[in-house]
Amino acid sequence: MIQLSICLSDLPKDKIKQATNGKKYINLILTERKEIGQYGETHGISVSKTKEEREADSATIWVGSGKEYRPASVTAEQIEELPIAQDDDLPF
Repeated sequence: MIQLSICLSDLPKDKIKQATNGKKYINLILTERKEIGQYGETHGISVSKTKEEREADSATIWVGSGKEYRPASVTAEQIEELPIAQDDDLPF
């Protein structure tokens, strides 16, 4: 799972397209960072470029970042090492 944060103010209005259903969309790219950011960011979010923009090597518009979240996994060995509950005073 990756938690994302997108700055809506940075989204270029000319890249937002209205679909036939009346809703507005923008194409974004989620990229894994080479190095973890200052606040633990592992991914960057940019606005998708057209073929012409890629060929012209136009600047990338960065609009957000993300952090990868991986729940801790428990091994069978760790489960076996857990203490066994002793009898308690509960009435049930």
